[in-house]
Amino acid sequence: MVVPIPLAELHPFPNHPFKVRDDDAMKETMESVKEYGVLTPAIVRPREAGGYEIVAGHRRKHACELAGLTALPALVRNLDDDTATILMVDSNIQRENILPSERAQAYKMKLEAIKRRAGRRTKEAENNSPNYSANFRSDDEIGAAMGMSGDTVRNYISLTQLVPELQQMVDDKRIAVTPAYQIAALKPEEQALLVETIESEQATPSVSQAQRMKKLSQSGELNEDTMLSIMSAEKKPEVDKIVLTGDTLRKYFPRSYTPRKMEETIIKLLEAWQKKRQRSQER
Repeated sequence: MVVPIPLAELHPFPNHPFKVRDDDAMKETMESVKEYGVLTPAIVRPREAGGYEIVAGHRRKHACELAGLTALPALVRNLDDDTATILMVDSNIQRENILPSERAQAYKMKLEAIKRRAGRRTKEAENNSPNYSANFRSDDEIGAAMGMSGDTVRNYISLTQLVPELQQMVDDKRIAVTPAYQIAALKPEEQALLVETIESEQATPSVSQAQRMKKLSQSGELNEDTMLSIMSAEKKPEVDKIVLTGDTLRKYFPRSYTPRKMEETIIKLLEAWQKKRQRSQER
């Protein structure tokens, strides 16, 4: 049952990873709320301290505030912490313009919730189990739900290990996501040194530079001199590559298709698309 809840009684989800921005999209949402009201109710749960915790609907609440409304229509659900966390992530993760740091934190929160809810073994027990690698992993479960591989989920989660300054550079697209995965393996003090080096050299690391830093960090040889040497070296032009994994492509083909058959089909589709473009340009 949908009920109107006063905005003053609504509280944000703890450690909510998705920022609520006053951007063009929020302006459009606010104008829609002004004209039509809130079309999709929020999902909230009761708080022990009183009021309600928003599980899904942080942007709708802010739009109501901007529109001058005093209440938000919502569904009240009695959810445990882990179920609420999973629902919070799932209701937001498909939005456009999600920052890498937001996606990373969201995946991490959902992964931890799934593991707790499933009663998974501790990390130490998992690492010591010879059979664990054969088991279906929680990050693979998240990836399957998102249409991506478990490796991609693990890479995104690694971004939560970046110091705030480097996370901001990734969000601002000063550092690409792929080298950021490598940088995340550096120790916090090495990352702090990298921030200083980036500012002094006015350059950010490429994938190959980040890989070299990670290797030196693992061998205990990364310091101010070696980092400066890597960062001051002229970057080799990196070849643009598009990598489409089997996990990405598989959902578009029948299960009976072999990798060879998938490749042939893709080439045929691209050739047909190219001919269509050529005909369009000749008109």
